[in-house]
Amino acid sequence: MQTRRSFLLSFAAASGTAALALAGCNQQQASSDGGTDPETLSEFVVGLDQAYPPYGFIGDDGQITGFDIELAQEVCNRNGWEMKAEPIDWDAKDTLLNSGTITCIWNGFTQEGREDDYTFSEPYMLNGQVIVVKADSGITSFDDLAGKTVVTQTDSAAEDVLEGDQAELAATFASLDTIGDYNTAFMQLESGAVNAVACDLSIAEYQMAANPDAYVQLPDMLSEEHYAVGFKKGDQALADTVTNTLREMNSDGFVEELCQKYAEYGISYDNWVLK
Repeated sequence: MQTRRSFLLSFAAASGTAALALAGCNQQQASSDGGTDPETLSEFVVGLDQAYPPYGFIGDDGQITGFDIELAQEVCNRNGWEMKAEPIDWDAKDTLLNSGTITCIWNGFTQEGREDDYTFSEPYMLNGQVIVVKADSGITSFDDLAGKTVVTQTDSAAEDVLEGDQAELAATFASLDTIGDYNTAFMQLESGAVNAVACDLSIAEYQMAANPDAYVQLPDMLSEEHYAVGFKKGDQALADTVTNTLREMNSDGFVEELCQKYAEYGISYDNWVLK
């Protein structure tokens, strides 16, 4: 396991990696419902944001790793699939998924609000949307965000909730800005370019674990939700296979051990919901 400092530096250096360019799609047969047949699937291609620690990031050895990546690898091991992790342009994720270029989106992917757009596995991890500020900012509640600049990741669950259920709160901000990845968002927070970052609970926990004196999370959540694996609409058989394998991995202790491995980066087995 990398040190916190090397962990931060490694994914920061990789955040500008170019978008995916795959030459063709997987060769597989369709299941009876028209989706992918898990029995004939050979390559399982995971689309991910490689600057999303601790779920997906570039390790010290230059290879993609992370909590979700290790989950996906074990699922593939148990089903006889070849695992391939592919960093993607997050804005292009739907096109890549629907074309068959990637098999799924598995990278701290929030299910709520996206149910009509994807076929999901069952949720496996509790998540929520929160606000993080600098520890010395004097901001202690949502009310203190009035007139402040808040940033979040483009096309993120936090953006969705601030444009939806929490639009009234967002209207009090000086601005709600978006950026390509959370690594850069927290760099802007550290520099004082923005006053707050709206992000997933898991991202907040990671940043606070890595920088315990730098950041604090505001006490209220913007929303509470869950992570699941997103597949192309109709890929129910494949989604069910992944769900059943994750449940098996939890039963035999693999998941709890993996959570312990990533505990210092904010992952807690208490948040695992797929029993």
